Amino acid sequence: MSPAHMPNLPAGRRLQSSRAFTLVELLVVIAIIATLIGLLLPAVQSAREAARRCKCQNNVAQLGLALHSYEFAYEAFPPGVTGDTGPIRNLAEGKHVGWIIRLLPFMEENSLDHRFTPEDGVYAASNVRVRDAGISVLECPSSSASSFYQPNGDPRVAVSSYVGCHHDVEAPIDADNHGMLFLDSRVRFSDILDGSSHTLLISEKRGSEGDLGWPSGTRATLRNTSPFPKRDPNKRFSHDDPAPEDPLFVGGFGSDHAGNLVVAGLADGAIRSISRDISPDVLRQLGHRADGEIPASDY
Repeated sequence: MSPAHMPNLPAGRRLQSSRAFTLVELLVVIAIIATLIGLLLPAVQSAREAARRCKCQNNVAQLGLALHSYEFAYEAFPPGVTGDTGPIRNLAEGKHVGWIIRLLPFMEENSLDHRFTPEDGVYAASNVRVRDAGISVLECPSSSASSFYQPNGDPRVAVSSYVGCHHDVEAPIDADNHGMLFLDSRVRFSDILDGSSHTLLISEKRGSEGDLGWPSGTRATLRNTSPFPKRDPNKRFSHDDPAPEDPLFVGGFGSDHAGNLVVAGLADGAIRSISRDISPDVLRQLGHRADGEIPASDY
């Protein structure tokens, strides 16, 4: 219809008609927005995971600094666990005073340190308040496990995402282990014959059922460099361990980070991201402080 034959409509009504959208146009706009959101979400998730991994690396660095401060004060790294004869069993029995307890004064956690009674043991009623206390530097933001875990209906305990290296192969926690933190250990820098830059000190673990809490010097805070277990992202806990019900079983490291990486701290204080596809031989070498082998560099 030509302008000459258009009805005499008010200017406002003619303007309103020219601005209307058809259903097809609305659908096209919605489709475009949905496509843009689909492209943006992976980038947002990637940025969030990068931030979480950065926070995890900072946590490992803080723990490494506390361990080195302890070593500077006592001329040796703290024992992985004390108060029991070996081998250590993953049971709430005995004293099991773990290495993190020793670090409390070096982590600005003096109130927890003053409350803890080591001669009573980790599981004593006098130390329940300490076991129940969460410490933010022990919590990886990517971990699928809750900071608090309640095994078998017992009082809840605060858990740690970070563990020390007690041995280079799967074996019970004992006084003859080859790692940095084990039963009654007192490792000096002079004992690290392979070099502190080639020896693993601490790393991450996935949440596991039966976790006895961060004060406990059991598999709750000590692991070895046995091959990484298969990771099922749909499982909250690492049931992939071959024998989690065995109290002498310790298990290896692991994480819930995207990108197949596990954050680790070396004995020299360096922070590394280790691929879960690392050669088992190289991983074992990192767990042995004095195996005499040529240090590996491909990790």
